[in-house]
Amino acid sequence: MGTMSPIRVMLVDDDPLVRSGLRLLLGGTESIEVVAEADDGDKVLGAVDRHRPDVVLMDIRMPGVDGVSAAGLLAAQPSPPAILMLTTFDADDLVLRALRAGAAGFLLKDTPPAEIVRAIELVHAGDSMLSPAVTRRLIDLVAGEADESTPRADADRLLAGLSPRELEVARAVGRGLSNADISAELHLSVATVKAHVSRLLEKLGADNRVQIALLIRDASPGGVER
Repeated sequence: MGTMSPIRVMLVDDDPLVRSGLRLLLGGTESIEVVAEADDGDKVLGAVDRHRPDVVLMDIRMPGVDGVSAAGLLAAQPSPPAILMLTTFDADDLVLRALRAGAAGFLLKDTPPAEIVRAIELVHAGDSMLSPAVTRRLIDLVAGEADESTPRADADRLLAGLSPRELEVARAVGRGLSNADISAELHLSVATVKAHVSRLLEKLGADNRVQIALLIRDASPGGVER
């Protein structure tokens, strides 16, 4: 990455072995620097204030304040870091709650090291960790939610305010496509795609691309057609 500053990462996990393994793994890369650790969600806000990480890698299940609550608190701060959740389950209702609370994506704890590094680089660049496979799991989780009426009405109302082009970009984000993929599919420059995504975040009141995708999934099947 040349002379670019390393991405500042904070690790949050109640298991010291997990933190130590991640610190060793990430410490071996030039693009990432581990600047802080915490063993529970209640210490996250203070540590983020002191160390100003770019990305927080956080366990979803902790004995005190869990990752979902901590993600919600963090996302409400001005200029919050990107949040990546760590979980042992790939179809976990807590994952969906964390994504709704503002997390930018999630990783399984047995994810190969190179993929963890790539995920940190992606969310730091403002992309998302929404591969098509992960998106499908999210759809299943959303479909399994008991009361869909309120999210659906809210999603339909928000999406009705988009232009046809913005809606196309939002749908592509909902399918887990990267900016480069969307650029190729819609014949737009990557810079134009980024501008559309920024406008979508603002118009939809979303913290990140994951929340745009969740809105698309929440909407009525015919509600986002033009």
